[in-house]
Amino acid sequence: MLSFTRLLTAQPSDLSRSLCRASLPSRKSTAPANLKLFFYSHPTPGPPERRRRSGRSLLPPLRPPRPTRLPDALGSGAEARAAARAAGWAGLGGPGWQRAGRVRAGICIMEKQVLESTEERTFQYQDSLPSLPVPPLDESLSKYLDAVKPFLNQEEYQRTEDIVKKFENGIGKELHQKLLERAKMRRNWLEDWWLNVAYLDLRISTQIHCNMGGPGPYIEHCWPPKEGTQIERACVNIWHTLKYWDLLRAEKVTIERSGNTVLDMNQFRMLFCTCKIPGVTRDSIGTYFKTEAEGECPSHLIVLCRGRVFAFDAMHEGSMVTPPEIFRQLTYIQKRCHSEPDGPGLAALTSNERTKWAELREYLIDLDPKNLTLLEKIQKSLFVVCLDDSSPHATPEDYTELTRLGLTGDPTVRWGDKSYNSIFFSNGTCSAFCDHSPFDAMALITMLAYAEKKIIENEGKWKGSDNVRDIPWPEELVFTVDPKIINEIGRTKELYYKQVSDLQLVSYAFTSFGKALLRKKKLHPDTFVQLALQLAYYKCHGRPGCCYETAMTRRFYHGRTETIRPCTMEAVEWCKSMLDPSDSTYQRLQLMHKAFAKHNKMRKECENGRGFDRHLLGLLLIAQEQGLPVPELYGDKAFTASGGGGNFVLSTSLTGYTRFSGSALPMVQHGYGFFYSIRDDRIVATCSSWKSCPETDAEVLCRTMFQCFHDMLQLTVTAQL
Repeated sequence: MLSFTRLLTAQPSDLSRSLCRASLPSRKSTAPANLKLFFYSHPTPGPPERRRRSGRSLLPPLRPPRPTRLPDALGSGAEARAAARAAGWAGLGGPGWQRAGRVRAGICIMEKQVLESTEERTFQYQDSLPSLPVPPLDESLSKYLDAVKPFLNQEEYQRTEDIVKKFENGIGKELHQKLLERAKMRRNWLEDWWLNVAYLDLRISTQIHCNMGGPGPYIEHCWPPKEGTQIERACVNIWHTLKYWDLLRAEKVTIERSGNTVLDMNQFRMLFCTCKIPGVTRDSIGTYFKTEAEGECPSHLIVLCRGRVFAFDAMHEGSMVTPPEIFRQLTYIQKRCHSEPDGPGLAALTSNERTKWAELREYLIDLDPKNLTLLEKIQKSLFVVCLDDSSPHATPEDYTELTRLGLTGDPTVRWGDKSYNSIFFSNGTCSAFCDHSPFDAMALITMLAYAEKKIIENEGKWKGSDNVRDIPWPEELVFTVDPKIINEIGRTKELYYKQVSDLQLVSYAFTSFGKALLRKKKLHPDTFVQLALQLAYYKCHGRPGCCYETAMTRRFYHGRTETIRPCTMEAVEWCKSMLDPSDSTYQRLQLMHKAFAKHNKMRKECENGRGFDRHLLGLLLIAQEQGLPVPELYGDKAFTASGGGGNFVLSTSLTGYTRFSGSALPMVQHGYGFFYSIRDDRIVATCSSWKSCPETDAEVLCRTMFQCFHDMLQLTVTAQL
């Protein structure tokens, strides 16, 4: 998602049905992806490795150097604001908005803040990151056996144990050796496999089942819903996003760390100028981003409005367009679209099943070679700006409608294959919508959090010059279409709305407490939510729920995700105790602490490359490449019952500790998609299920989990009395 719904599914199963499956670590965020695969997670497409810079150490320092600020020759923030007021600037929509030539006081604070830098370069340490390790076979199989226990009786478990031992001493040993050989030849043995298996090989509608998205939290501070603010808010938001692109080009985006450990930054390259291209049997990723040192980079934006496609450049005569200039461009587009007939809505075709979309794309190109030029212009664009006529209801406590429309709104104003669609609704609310293939939610949320910080610092306004240069008007991209394409667009829209109408989605804020109190109680916030979800599912369904949670493996070269399986024997024993009136508070608390300890241990192991799901996936893919039969382990009931093969009933991801949250679709028909963000004073949860499944109810599960939050906290309070 990246609150970006789906931002995210970063495991095969987590990917296919997730909206915003964000892949963030336990301390930041995780993004699951639901996909009909054996394991949930996604690889990153890898651009060519950066060249080592002479004279620069490739060894990351233990701690980042202190940030430095370039010389300030423009006065203090107060002085800049005073100058702006004296010049008559009152923010967007103010009286002097369209008066070109009227220059305000120099560069505003907003622009000066962007000049902050560090001595490090964003991609400086890529070549020194450790390779993704292959865990010991016996260790992975032992963890697998432990993970399947909650779903088997004694007889079934004994049979699975025999199958695992046979695998370990037979074909598994041979496959493991071949995997080790592969790992010697690649810095990330999983990367290409994961990208293909988790994303590019999928033939379903990835826009519906894999993309991630989530609502912008601006309604909580600068921008409450208000009709007539769509364009003025969009141009400020877009400008800050362009500033982030500029920082990334200059390699001034701060390198992320987990403690003192440098994290891989490769996914950030795919935030801009990146697009998935449909193929008949396998899609591909086109990425055109370049740093300043690497050369020229595309700098144009695509705008979708009422079925039409426009483009304009974000740079003019060597400098970036300003919010007043963006306002001019968007207003021009909006006025044209509102006074002229709607366009054909070609973007809807990206929501098709992948092979169908690939065939229609080829048909478009054959129809007129100019269509290829226009498609490539969209593919290479920085990102897509979506002007949506809807006005979704949203409050700080209820993001349901905004999240739902951001994830499954009008398909004619979203280009489902682009790495980033920035959606602006009629009432000034906004959302993000992204293809999950190139990156996980963490990268997206980092960018969004940067923009939000700058928007808050400047009170949601533009405080710089309102001068508007004589820049070229937006160009409309007019595709050559025929009756077949028009009919296919209609058919695609009909199918799309039929599918998404079956989605039940809720997004609520639990406001009784949040991270601050949980930390005070010495309870890991992420583990707290995961165990509450296990208890809620047990209460609603009377059985354990196999669960996928995303862990981040970015401490390794081009690392993406690993699967944490929160439904442990320790968690199940605790759930049973909570529902057993004969158990004492002390017994319940002891069992809860054991469940916490187990989950915390698994998280650390997964983040350090010692999970088992990706390892098992690698062994299976080695067997497939060798033309060998699928080993018995993967056909065993235990494998599917515990979530393997993309069968996790609960597909979950933490989207971090910011104001951004996301959403994801269920991995299976009888399952749930579950994304959550944890703040100091609240926990925002987004839960989805399918209306056509009589067993599931996203509203009930979410409300039950909120009650479980109270029950768990009460348990710790009572125990202290």
